[in-house]
Amino acid sequence: MAILGTLLKKGIRIREMLEQEYTSPFDLQKKELKELIITASQTEFGKRYDFQDVLQRFKKSDKSFYKLYKQNVPIHTYNKIYSDWWKLSLKGVKNICWPGRTKYFALSSGTSEAASKYIPITKEMTKAIQKTSIRQMLTLSKYDLEPEIFQSGILMLGGSTHLNKRGSYFEGDLTGIQAARLPFWFQHFYKPGKKIAKNRNWDVKLDEIAKKASDWDIGILVGVPAWIQILIEKILKYNNAKNIHEVWPNLKVYVHGGVSFDPYRKGLEKLFGKPVYYIETYLASEGFFAFQAYPNRRSMRLVLNNGIFYEFVPFEEKNFDANGEIKPDAETLMIDEVEEGKEYAILISSCAGAWRYIIGDTIKFTSLEESEIIITGRTKHFLSLCGEHLSVDNMSKAIELASNDFNIRIPEFAVAGVPHGTLFAHQWFVGTDDKVDADALKLKIDAHLKVLNDDYAVERSAALKDIYVKVLPVKTFYDWMESKGKKGGQNKFPRVMKNAQLEDWKEFLQLHANGNHS
Repeated sequence: MAILGTLLKKGIRIREMLEQEYTSPFDLQKKELKELIITASQTEFGKRYDFQDVLQRFKKSDKSFYKLYKQNVPIHTYNKIYSDWWKLSLKGVKNICWPGRTKYFALSSGTSEAASKYIPITKEMTKAIQKTSIRQMLTLSKYDLEPEIFQSGILMLGGSTHLNKRGSYFEGDLTGIQAARLPFWFQHFYKPGKKIAKNRNWDVKLDEIAKKASDWDIGILVGVPAWIQILIEKILKYNNAKNIHEVWPNLKVYVHGGVSFDPYRKGLEKLFGKPVYYIETYLASEGFFAFQAYPNRRSMRLVLNNGIFYEFVPFEEKNFDANGEIKPDAETLMIDEVEEGKEYAILISSCAGAWRYIIGDTIKFTSLEESEIIITGRTKHFLSLCGEHLSVDNMSKAIELASNDFNIRIPEFAVAGVPHGTLFAHQWFVGTDDKVDADALKLKIDAHLKVLNDDYAVERSAALKDIYVKVLPVKTFYDWMESKGKKGGQNKFPRVMKNAQLEDWKEFLQLHANGNHS
């Protein structure tokens, strides 16, 4: 009998977080913004944008506090907030955007063309991420899980936990910063353990995990789908096993995030011997925003009372330019003003010193009552050459449907807009190791997109003259990422390629085609 597991499961039922259940989203967010502004009112940022004045408006029962906050504080992209403020924190200057000195900076890897971004991680943000992680674990009481699951290990496949000391601060992967501050009670469950997690060589790290895998009893798996799939394949090969449940019979939960899961579902299910619960999270370098609160529900609940204030920008031409850059005068809404089914970009103000900061993701609300969302893509990762308004969400769904049509696995893909005479076409790069005819695949993807997106259907009979599909081995995608120094961890292949990134990718493919793999 798993005594520890039984106690933990009972404890989980008792400790359900109730505040968000029984308070209106607006009230939670109003309180959150007030607390953030109080804390930062004496920072250089708070003085510059007159936080004291904004605080006076919270005494009123209307929305004048938000109106003045928007009026006083401009919208910040990463480049703007970094050049105006965060670079001073990086130099060790105190009280810039948040009280005290910022000792940790997460190097965000993402899918953008830019070099690594330095995202400040404060003590308050570390605690907030830990609290949200625990809240997510509490939701496991809603799943049909045996008590044994609660005393088995949790394998977290993240970037290296090694942190570089740079003068007055440490820099590294967010998972490394968080792992350095794990609660003591959690360390007993945490795998692969500090020694392996510190390794910066991704291939060596995966090999070490594969060798140790049979010594561990893993119940919960956490990581980006592409790398989890590669890891499981290595473990099966090393242990001469048919599926991962021959090695980890108690594996019951897979926690994923950062990228649409649908293209990976088929590939992973072939590696499992038993059904596994998939739980989605929305954790970025800027904070832990949302997690799946219920089994078998493909949406996540926004966390509204843990160090982050959200604003929502309708993802429309009046608010964004053709490159997906937000306009300075963009319309922004609080959570009580949004609508279900409409696409929004997110601005955050946070306990890490981000203020009206655009994180680059787009979402839709599936339930206003429960503050449930789905991620639909990125503000810069969409295609609209001629009004087709194709989102990453549309692309991922079309790939999932097409892979089902041919019963193949397509874990990676990318799309680019290309000229077609004086008009336009879409070029698809599809990663699969299964046999498929590129022309047949093209017809299926095109047909599914016409059903999924009315604008696309209209433009396919007008300015969007054709689509091209190039089928490539999956390894090609990962080799390109490795050539960019973006192998493993939280790194993801970009779904939409534009400009210099597209040229670089095409050049890389040309080198591969010529047999030059250096």
